[in-house]
Amino acid sequence: MALISIEDLEELDDEQFDEDITDNPEPMDDEEQERLYAHWQAVASTHQVSVPREMTGPIQEMTRRNQERERVPFATISSHEKLGEIVYEERVYPPGHWACITKGEKLYEQSISMGFMKLMRFICKENSAGRYLGMTVPILNELQMLEDRSGFRKEVLTAYYLPAEFQANPPQPSDPDITIIHRGSLRVITRVFFGTTTEETIMRQINQLWELLGETEDVRRDTYTVAVYENPGVPHRRNEIWFIRQDP
Repeated sequence: MALISIEDLEELDDEQFDEDITDNPEPMDDEEQERLYAHWQAVASTHQVSVPREMTGPIQEMTRRNQERERVPFATISSHEKLGEIVYEERVYPPGHWACITKGEKLYEQSISMGFMKLMRFICKENSAGRYLGMTVPILNELQMLEDRSGFRKEVLTAYYLPAEFQANPPQPSDPDITIIHRGSLRVITRVFFGTTTEETIMRQINQLWELLGETEDVRRDTYTVAVYENPGVPHRRNEIWFIRQDP
């Protein structure tokens, strides 16, 4: 059974849970903690996800700070429209430090869930700074295509961009499975899509973007990225598929 992912950790801002908990910066009492944990177990069960008890503290921390999200910086290079709507755009992301973890479970959903569980604990004080670092979006999930292009490798890299405050001196993770990596600038072709993210939906989005692009030689065909912005409480939540431009 999978663990919880970023997509489950933000749902408390909807009507299914009392606003007094999300808005209250004070520590929760036992009753509130149990109510919160029970809510997340219910949310997780709809995604075949299990929430272990040790995640209670990090979930509470992120719940209290749910509206505090920092966008990963980028610059838009070009936008491509069809019938007045943007169908894809090209962006460049600057160099920066990312906390990364790789998991290779049976299902894509399990890999991203288990990876983000560990990143969440890093964000919520299991780091050398001993403090809550802050949430950034999007969280990136990188997939490697099989050689025959019939599907994806099991290993999925999940990456969290460190907030601007910590870019110059990144806190180190307590968990040895997490690595702080300085990545160079990233140039991507990106297309928005809505709904759930499974291997099937991701493959469909990849094929659709290739149809829009046509033949091009300077885009990687072995690695693709899913950028996650929103939670499953949003009926048609926003994601992006990213194609990576190769270095010239």
